[in-house]
Amino acid sequence: MKLGMNHVLLVLGHPAKNRFIHALAQRYQRGAEAAGVPVRVLDLSQLQFDLNLHHGHEADQPLEPDLVHAQRELVEAAHVVFFFPMWWVAPPALVKGFVDRAFLPGFAFRYPPGGGYPEGLLRGRSARVVATMDSPGWYYRFFRRRALHQAFSEGTLRFSGFGPVRESTVYDLRSLSEAQREAWLGRMEREGGKDARGLLKKSPAAVASLTAGA
Repeated sequence: MKLGMNHVLLVLGHPAKNRFIHALAQRYQRGAEAAGVPVRVLDLSQLQFDLNLHHGHEADQPLEPDLVHAQRELVEAAHVVFFFPMWWVAPPALVKGFVDRAFLPGFAFRYPPGGGYPEGLLRGRSARVVATMDSPGWYYRFFRRRALHQAFSEGTLRFSGFGPVRESTVYDLRSLSEAQREAWLGRMEREGGKDARGLLKKSPAAVASLTAGA
């Protein structure tokens, strides 16, 4: 683990408030902090930035202060967890716009001199994608071919160097009973603790030092 990469960063990607995805994030945070690892939260709905990359990568588009802050949060984290719903077999525009604007060449990846496959610049960090959807699991896997996760887990996070990238997916959200929702909240708390303990195994001294200075 690199110097300064001592905490978990939660990236909240639902544009609305008080949704089930937020409850999942809160329980994940509880589990990670109970295991002894600090947690920071980046709520994309509270950031002020233009979602559109107007000129692609052909011209510079100055980063708003909130995006500069977000990039710093990504760089400083040892483990990043993205929380968002699946809409139209994709993340919300808020998440896609954040990726378009923040995961830029020179920050998230670069092309090697002379050509070749791009190099991910955010390596050394692990990640988890927590997504909710109304689709049944079998339908999403067999008919949608895991399109969201292929694009986000593989095409964005692993491409940028994150690894390992784990996934927690809540299927059939609309039809879940209260007991099933509570079971998912408990699972998220356990996942937070498990991921945090994994970071402690990598660098217990670094995490303990940051916790002591908090």
